[in-house]
Amino acid sequence: MNTLALLSCFCLLVNPRVSTGFAPASKLSARDVRSQVSSPDRIRYAGESQLWSANEAVNGDILISGLDKKETSSSNITDEIIIATNDPSAATQQPQSTESLPQSQAEEEAKPSFPLVLWRFSRPHTLIGSALAIPSISLLAAPTYKVFFTTRTLVALAYAAVPSLLMNLYITGLNQITDVEIDKINKPYLPIAKGDLKKSTAIGVVLAAVVVSLIMSVCNPVLSTSGLQVALWGSFVLGTVYSLPPFRLKRHPLLAAFCIVAVRGTIINAGFYSHALSAAFSSTKEAAAGFGVLHCLLNDWKCAFSSLFFGVFGIVIALMKDVPDADGDRIFDIKSFTVRIGQKRVFRTMKNLLVALFGVSGGALMKWATMSPTLGATTRRGLTGLGCLLAGYFTYKEAKDVNPEDSGEVYDYYMQLWKLFYLSYLALPLVK
Repeated sequence: MNTLALLSCFCLLVNPRVSTGFAPASKLSARDVRSQVSSPDRIRYAGESQLWSANEAVNGDILISGLDKKETSSSNITDEIIIATNDPSAATQQPQSTESLPQSQAEEEAKPSFPLVLWRFSRPHTLIGSALAIPSISLLAAPTYKVFFTTRTLVALAYAAVPSLLMNLYITGLNQITDVEIDKINKPYLPIAKGDLKKSTAIGVVLAAVVVSLIMSVCNPVLSTSGLQVALWGSFVLGTVYSLPPFRLKRHPLLAAFCIVAVRGTIINAGFYSHALSAAFSSTKEAAAGFGVLHCLLNDWKCAFSSLFFGVFGIVIALMKDVPDADGDRIFDIKSFTVRIGQKRVFRTMKNLLVALFGVSGGALMKWATMSPTLGATTRRGLTGLGCLLAGYFTYKEAKDVNPEDSGEVYDYYMQLWKLFYLSYLALPLVK
């Protein structure tokens, strides 16, 4: 009997893994192991008689079975280790992953540059529209095409373009600042809603833009004409009350429509028409003072035609824009026409209005072409009229395959209308 006991002790000394104290950890549950350990804040390595305190262990209070102490390290402790703490839920804990840190760094590096963010913040399709409108209206106001290409005209044109584009940035930027929560639903790709641009930075940008724009409208005694002042200050006032609380006229469809028609129609077209006549095409200061905005609207058919045409086009674009935004507007109580009467009715009405605008304008220009005194005027007006008819057909044809309740399809159609808007301004000087 003594011989057998000595032999057993000798086997334990030779092979410490042959332990009757613990089974391998992979075969025991956390409850089984805790039931075999009287002090859970201690660890024991199977086959060894020494108890190692938790402070000497790896990863906290760990109970390890079936391993030699010297084989136990942070590299080989995996899912087979059992956490023995006073909190039973700790048995399911895993080592924290370090993958989130490189991922955060990658996301930080993937952020677009500030100039690109600012370009997106400016809503480029509206910026391009304004950039095309100013030279087209100036060329329409010029007595002849030749006189347009002079240093005086180009200086007057550039002086009007800079503050006008800054004002465009102010209006579109202010709308994004006040619509962040709505844009997270309707337009999550916009810089503030997406998180690419801080709201505080956006506020700084729009404030700088509007201050410079309004200063330029009054600081030059020759180029700061009454027409330019009407265009900039009128856009500033209506653009502000359209978006900014407590006015926020965009919540009221009729007032919102008025703001858009006034800016896209009368203020921009008549204002820059008056500015061109006063700053570039007037021989004296007294003559320049006579080309006020109201005078141009009432006495110059070219100014009246462009104001009416683009006023109607502006309302089509503005109401068509609301069709894919119905969900967010409804949630945030923006009572647009789309929310009130439905996406289908607004889409079809605006499509029909634009088709009618192109049809009537095209027919009138072609008839007028037959009454023109010169071959050049006949050709220009005839081609412009034909272009209007083709644009009307395109508007009608493209709308046939659009589902008014599909925001993606309506948005694509809406952006196609902006291309027709650009083409209309490019063709405008040909009607003179």
